[in-house]
Amino acid sequence: MSDTATPTIFPRFAGKSVLVTGAGTGFGAEIAVRAAKEGARVGVHYNSSRAGAERTVERIEESGGEAALFQANIDTWDVIKKLATEVFDHFGGLDVLINNVGDVATEQMSWKELTQEALDRVIDVDLKGTLLCVHEFGSRMLEQGHGAIVNIGSTVIVRGSARAPQYAAAKYGIVGVTKSYAAAFAPNVRVNTFAPGFMETGATLEREDWKNGRREKLLSMTPLAQIPAPEVVAGTALFLATEDASHITGVYLLADGGYNMVGA
Repeated sequence: MSDTATPTIFPRFAGKSVLVTGAGTGFGAEIAVRAAKEGARVGVHYNSSRAGAERTVERIEESGGEAALFQANIDTWDVIKKLATEVFDHFGGLDVLINNVGDVATEQMSWKELTQEALDRVIDVDLKGTLLCVHEFGSRMLEQGHGAIVNIGSTVIVRGSARAPQYAAAKYGIVGVTKSYAAAFAPNVRVNTFAPGFMETGATLEREDWKNGRREKLLSMTPLAQIPAPEVVAGTALFLATEDASHITGVYLLADGGYNMVGA
């Protein structure tokens, strides 16, 4: 009888290279570790979370995997071009890009607290940064003749966010980025969006609203009655970059325990 607590992990990325942006903490770190466990050589990108990124690399190496560290502030085109060149030179190409980096405006508890700085920061990183990463890495993937890109979205794409409207706007824009480049890069490079629901990352657990009843409210509204740790859905995000998803491009895949129940 199989042990459901330790599911079998298949080497879906054996011999492949995977870059995960924002892999110093939270969901990005778990995606990077999971990709390594599935056989990938992993690029661990970070902006300011160097200690976290180094820990991600340590976790990968402790499990027998191979990892490389890349630092860049993904908010300007020139920096993203430089990052893409560094990554492709290091790996001799790139098979998979996971665009996880993003600013969720954690400190903002209401739309009333919106500031020009908070608006610009979220749009620059979450939307512009994602678009430019798709543009630069995807164009190089086209030159090599293959590749898969997964943009990390959010459940706010469905419901919006009364807390941080700029975050919902940026994540909704990522769907447009995904569809546009999926059409532009076909048939050799696929582009999709994976949208996790609420996850109990370290940042989420520290949020004021999470400590004051929001977790319990969301649990009561989730049919699968679980708000998972990020590692629970890391493999789901990576699915869109596997050969099993070879006929999927331009989609928005939601994994939220049934919270939104998106209809046809």
